[in-house]
Amino acid sequence: MISPLKWGICLAGLLLALQLVPAVAQVVALPAVVTRDVAGLTLRGDAMLRFFGMKVYDIRLWTSSRTISMEQPLALELVYDLSIKGRDIALRSVKEMRMQGWSDEAKLKRWGDEMSRIFPDIAQGDALIGVSIPGKETRFYSRDKLIAVIADPEFSRAFFDIWLSGKTSEPKLRKKLIGSE
Repeated sequence: MISPLKWGICLAGLLLALQLVPAVAQVVALPAVVTRDVAGLTLRGDAMLRFFGMKVYDIRLWTSSRTISMEQPLALELVYDLSIKGRDIALRSVKEMRMQGWSDEAKLKRWGDEMSRIFPDIAQGDALIGVSIPGKETRFYSRDKLIAVIADPEFSRAFFDIWLSGKTSEPKLRKKLIGSE
């Protein structure tokens, strides 16, 4: 017969082991559609964006080296926790670009119109992945397909600076993404 003390120790050990299983079992990887186009990206950092306490999305930064540079491929993967219109994502992106110091209203309008046209409406659990191809373009993917390409290196800088610039509106999120927190 097992004593109550040994039974309690066994139960505590089992509960601890069960708590660790999800953390070990969850492997994070970019979708195959992205890695087929851009190989060699590894997870650099991740964070969660909340707005008034409500979770908006999880975000992951994938880079080809330990140094974050717009001169090397990188990807930002956003996994949304709520439904949001693609047009609203585009409008918010333009607002954030302005806050970064981009002031050419003709470019901002063109970029906003293009993002409004290509960004899909998002449902809870959907992913939107932006990939910077240095000096060339930005590619946008869902989990299973290429959505669109914006062939404008300046757009790429403005878009990724929303999260990666020192002037971001979310400095704590940036620190987690770049691995400095």
